[in-house]
Amino acid sequence: MSKLNVLAALPETVILAAACLVLVADLYVPERRRNLSYSMSLTALAAAALCCWNLLQAQLVQYAFGGMFVTDPMAQVLKLFALLATGFALVYAQSYARARAMWRGELFSLALFTLLGVMTMISANNLLVIYLGLELQSLALYALVALQRDQPRAGEAAMKYFVLGALASGFLLYGMSMLYGATGTLDINEIAHRISASQVANRPALVLATVFLVAGIGFKLGAAPFHMWVPDVYHGAPTPVTLLIASAPKMAAFAVAFRLLVEGLTPVADDWHLMLLLLALTSLAVGNLTAVAQSNLKRMLGYSTIGQMGFMLLAMQSGVAGGTTASAASAYGAAMFYVITYALATLVAFGTMLLLSRQGFEAEEISDLRGLFRHRPWYAFVMALAMFSLAGVPPTAGFYAKVVVLQSLLADNSALPVVWIAVIAVLFTLVGAFYYIRVVKVMYFDPPGPDQPLDVPADMRIALTANGLAVIVLGVLPQYLLALCSSAMLRTLGG
Repeated sequence: MSKLNVLAALPETVILAAACLVLVADLYVPERRRNLSYSMSLTALAAAALCCWNLLQAQLVQYAFGGMFVTDPMAQVLKLFALLATGFALVYAQSYARARAMWRGELFSLALFTLLGVMTMISANNLLVIYLGLELQSLALYALVALQRDQPRAGEAAMKYFVLGALASGFLLYGMSMLYGATGTLDINEIAHRISASQVANRPALVLATVFLVAGIGFKLGAAPFHMWVPDVYHGAPTPVTLLIASAPKMAAFAVAFRLLVEGLTPVADDWHLMLLLLALTSLAVGNLTAVAQSNLKRMLGYSTIGQMGFMLLAMQSGVAGGTTASAASAYGAAMFYVITYALATLVAFGTMLLLSRQGFEAEEISDLRGLFRHRPWYAFVMALAMFSLAGVPPTAGFYAKVVVLQSLLADNSALPVVWIAVIAVLFTLVGAFYYIRVVKVMYFDPPGPDQPLDVPADMRIALTANGLAVIVLGVLPQYLLALCSSAMLRTLGG
């Protein structure tokens, strides 16, 4: 029982219990009292966040379930923001889901099961646990994408997501099986130990396993050339589900990349860090150049996600060449800071789209935002903050996130031409600034359409305001979150 250590997985236990309780309770809740399931979900998220915060304060690295599950500072920080992102997604979904008969227990329970998969992946210390969390998250998301069964576009998006998600899972599973064959263990720490001790006789199998793992991670991040599912799923899924896909699962994909590549395969970093660099540069090019041609806001944000993940991968690949634990922690901390600030800005963008949507109208074309400043100046300002943050315009959080990634890249003392790589990244960022600022131009300078009344719940207005202000506050005062990410990485890496 001492090896079980179930308290280390207390946040996951809370979410699992809440998902099951909501699923059962919704059978007995009448339509007029549907807010009970919503309140139960938010209460569970708050309770799990409190558990994560208490575990983070302990600053301990604990193992549970026979070493298959690890709770460390990095995991707790990512879980806290995954919980926050899911909470914002549920709050923002209210008006949209009510108007489209989606405000049911399935929405809440599937969102909680998705979050459970995310949290399981973040704390996985075993190849099978990673795959268990991945499938739990993926299956729940497939169902969420198809939740509007009477919408052909949603069904098409769900089918594409299912087929390509199965392909990505196959890549990961095949890579894991080859890694197990090469090392003889499923434990990530033991894999690193055996590779370091030269106990791996079949080196080609190890390299091939690394290739498949990087490809699977690229699929889950939405990095090019494994990006083909991103714009179609973002466009076809109901907007609250798109918001969910674009936020918390990206943190899980980052955590899986860290667990597999950094904690498990650092001894073969020379093989995979160049793969990450290739993925990063390809993603920056494909994402930013293709987004320029989009008129649909959801597709534009889908392509921009590809470019954003490319920027994050630049920090991931630069961490392996620093030479010290402190420099590696700084690089991986920059990558974690980047994915968190990206998620916060994306929440604001999709939250504003949900706020403006109403019965029979999807606010998903860029032209749908024209003249928003005249009718809704505060929400236009909040949306502008999100666009400026994604573009990397000071003083938003996205600007500082890009700065710390470039700093970690330039601190890379490997033989790579890091200055030219940084220049390429900045040039593609300038390309990206065009389509983000175009949205601001449409909101502030285009002639407005007819004003439509909005029935916005108070908690949605408060959450969107707080979310938008967080984007600017973290840009003006980034040192606290950046220090939290760096110290969490340092403790996780054993520094």
